[in-house]
Amino acid sequence: MEQRDNSAFLADLKEWNIELNNTQLAQLEKYYEMLVEKNKVMNLTAITEYEDVLKKHFLDSLALSQLMNLSGKKFKLLDMGTGAGFPGIPLKIAFPELKVTLMDSLNKRIVFLQEVINELGLTGITAIHGRAEEAALKPEYREKYDFCVSRAVARLVSLSEFCIPFVKQGGYFIPYKSGEIKEELQEAKFAIRELGCEYRKTYEYQLPNSDIERTLIQIEKLKQTSKKYPRGGGKPLKQPLLSVKK
Repeated sequence: MEQRDNSAFLADLKEWNIELNNTQLAQLEKYYEMLVEKNKVMNLTAITEYEDVLKKHFLDSLALSQLMNLSGKKFKLLDMGTGAGFPGIPLKIAFPELKVTLMDSLNKRIVFLQEVINELGLTGITAIHGRAEEAALKPEYREKYDFCVSRAVARLVSLSEFCIPFVKQGGYFIPYKSGEIKEELQEAKFAIRELGCEYRKTYEYQLPNSDIERTLIQIEKLKQTSKKYPRGGGKPLKQPLLSVKK
C-alpha cells in the first residue's frame, strides 16, 4: 500500500474529537484506493485527490457525530442514495457498532459497495439495490431505522418524502446539505409535517481547517407516515408536497 501523508486528516479528526485506530485508518485508506480505481471506469466522484477525498468525503461523512452521539451505539442507520458510499461507509468504519444499510437505485454502484464491504472486512452493513419509493413499501424497511441520512442532491421537500417513511417513531431524518438552505427548509415544512415529522434544528458547520461550509438538518419522526407515501411514478420530484392539497 502506497504511503500517503494523512497528517492533515488526523488533525481534522482531532478537532472533532474523533479517534480512529490503525485498523480504521487502514480501512479508509483501502476504501480510497478502491474508489479512485473504480472511478476510472465508472462515475463515482468528481473528487479524487487524496487530501480532498479525506476532507470533503470522509470527514464530511462523519459530521453526523457532531450532532448525534454515535459512540458505542447500535443504531440502525439507512444511507439513502448512497452513491459511492457516503456517508454510510465512513460512518460504519468510524463507529463500527452502527448497523448500516446502504441503498442506491444504480446496481453497479451496489456491486462496487459490496466489493468494498468484503475487502474491508466490514460486518453489520448491507448494500441494497432499490428505489426509495418501492423499498419504503416493504415491511422489512419501512419505519425500521433510527436514522435515515442522505447526501443526495435532491431538494429537501422531495428528499423528505423519499426518506422519512424509513424512519421509526423517535428516530431522525438527517440530510446533509451545502449552500443556503433556508428557502429549501421553508419549502419543505408542510411535507415534513405531513410525513409525520417535526423540524428540530439546523446544524451549520465548517469542515475543520477549511472555509467549506456544510449543514445538517435534524428532523424528528413523531408519528407513523401515512401508507400513501412515498408516492410512485416520480411524483416526489415532479409534484412535491408543497401545500395542503392531498
